[in-house]
Amino acid sequence: MGAEFGRRSGGQSRFSQWLHRRPKQDPGDEAARREELLLAAAGAGLPLAPAAHPEGYLCSCARMGCPTPARHPVSFAWQTQSTTDKGQVERWARHQPEANFITATGMVHDVLDVPLQAGREALQALEAAGVEVGPVAETGDGRMLFFAMTRGTPEDEDEWWPCELDAHPDTDDDSPGLRWHCRGSYVLVPPARLPGEGPGVSWLRGPEHPLPDPLTLLPHLTDASARHTGEHDPTTAWPLGR
Repeated sequence: MGAEFGRRSGGQSRFSQWLHRRPKQDPGDEAARREELLLAAAGAGLPLAPAAHPEGYLCSCARMGCPTPARHPVSFAWQTQSTTDKGQVERWARHQPEANFITATGMVHDVLDVPLQAGREALQALEAAGVEVGPVAETGDGRMLFFAMTRGTPEDEDEWWPCELDAHPDTDDDSPGLRWHCRGSYVLVPPARLPGEGPGVSWLRGPEHPLPDPLTLLPHLTDASARHTGEHDPTTAWPLGR
């Protein structure tokens, strides 16, 4: 499985092309593939927890006016619930066959989240420059997710910021450019479905790729995001409170 991730051809991996072009499969095959992908993410060290799923254009949480339909955890205890235990992930996947999954950031990894076109441009520039790029996912609502090492937990707690200062999931619309998901945040992990009939969240480069230092990605992502969103001040891409 790992050999298929990250082999890029024409801007997409063979795995990603297969996801988008394969014929309709038996629901049992789809469930097995979903489980395989989730276990691969957990095996790579990404802590997972169940999330809501789409019901047509609405969210399974049944919250009136849900601000992030099918994009949020189902439990308020998602930070402590998130796990890499394959047995637990397997049980969740089988008992909740419709559920999306989130991965909690700021524990093992952070996620640099940029507009899709900016992400494609930055990815091409990073590869041309020979910069090591880790896992990368693409979302059907126009974002690209770059997975990187977390800043960790410095001895001096004042040296790091909570995600509420930068890119909390419930306020994503307030930051159309680069969002840095770190402590206290999460993103959907592939495979995930979004409301409507469009594409969901899928890997371009799979989780078997080593996590890079986020600072090696940041200049390219910042520049590309600024060009695509009109954010002319590149310092706006840095997490606040640093």
